[in-house]
Amino acid sequence: MREFENRVAIVTGTTGIGGAIALRLASGGCKVVACGIDSAANAELQCDAEAKGYALRVELCDVSQPEQVQALVARTVAEFGGLDFVVNAAAIHPFGTAVETDPATWSECMMVNVGGAFLLAHFGIPEMRKRGGGSIVNISSVQGRACQKGVAAYATSKGALHSLTRALALDHAAENIRVNSISPGSIRTPMLARSAEHFGPDMPMEAVFERFGSAHPMKRIGKPEEVAELAAFLLSDKAGFCTGGDYLIDGGLLAGIGVQ
Repeated sequence: MREFENRVAIVTGTTGIGGAIALRLASGGCKVVACGIDSAANAELQCDAEAKGYALRVELCDVSQPEQVQALVARTVAEFGGLDFVVNAAAIHPFGTAVETDPATWSECMMVNVGGAFLLAHFGIPEMRKRGGGSIVNISSVQGRACQKGVAAYATSKGALHSLTRALALDHAAENIRVNSISPGSIRTPMLARSAEHFGPDMPMEAVFERFGSAHPMKRIGKPEEVAELAAFLLSDKAGFCTGGDYLIDGGLLAGIGVQ
């Protein structure tokens, strides 16, 4: 099904959820520019897309740097004629309390996780206006609603992303630009692997994944492709009346309380 024919998207983040979303949009006929700072991951995604025959190009871009984001948007528009969709999936996940987190790490987390989404809106929305509208999906986290101990910077950045989503949705609804966020639970990604190493350093990774999954009522962790399907729906015309919302994809994690 090529529901995104003649549409153009920028997707930030080329591993895990970002990579899966880029491939999902390209499979629907969308022209996609994906970007990330990991050269090896970028090359892997590019090879995967080429093997499938997708119109997907991968670039090196640090989304915390305004000049790089501005250039990314300009190149995308010059090559494909416009911009319809933005998906902000690029993120970093530092660990530590406020006392343990140094100011430089805090600032980097905010500039990547929130600043990247701001910059893509700042430079991308004017191009969406020229197309008569568009759609933005920000990949947040359940940690923006309820969090573990020791993730002060990451949880704060994801809560801020919820607020930015609402602000953008209100400011640009009259321009037919919809903005939503997705809050995944535990998803099998390189980022979750790093969390497993942090929270279960003496355990096999699959054992830690199983432990993470057991906290979800569905008793498993999720797949990046499952998040990609939700993102594709929110970007599509089928979600035409959806804006300003945050959509959980967490296997029921936040549906319950800890008391049994």
